[in-house]
Amino acid sequence: MAQERLGVHTLKGNPLTLIGPELKVGDKAPEFTVRSSLVDTKSSSDYKGKIRLINVVPSLYTGICDAQTRRFNEEAAKLGDQVAILTISVDLPSAQQQYCAAAGIDKVEVLSDHYDVSFGTAYGVLIKELRLLARSIFIIDAEDTIRYIAINKEMAEHPDYDSALAALRELL
Repeated sequence: MAQERLGVHTLKGNPLTLIGPELKVGDKAPEFTVRSSLVDTKSSSDYKGKIRLINVVPSLYTGICDAQTRRFNEEAAKLGDQVAILTISVDLPSAQQQYCAAAGIDKVEVLSDHYDVSFGTAYGVLIKELRLLARSIFIIDAEDTIRYIAINKEMAEHPDYDSALAALRELL
């Protein structure tokens, strides 16, 4: 049975339950599988040897998630090929593709954890009550070690972009 954690994340002050382990900086990055389309899968092993910034959003079709994804899309253009920026949500892949086309998202890879919430449960950010992912950012180095973790206390607030980007730049 997966671990459940209370008090880590809230929605408008109401506590939510996160399912999965509490990861720490220095831990080995867990394996996961997500979808890039309705039939194509991606796994964590597809990004071996690359620095990764994993931008986790509840749904691309909300204001903060949209702004968060657009911000990292802008930053991705400045970082070069040694960094993979992934945005993961539980939106269906077809909805993600429509969002990306409409929003001009072309520098980050947008991936779906909808089918089996492999990422959410492995990284401890699956919200039990909503079956969404908690707003969070993970940075993983080229050796698959977690170097930065920020899980927002409040879902309805922006993450600290500057701290995440500073941590990412330390690895470059």
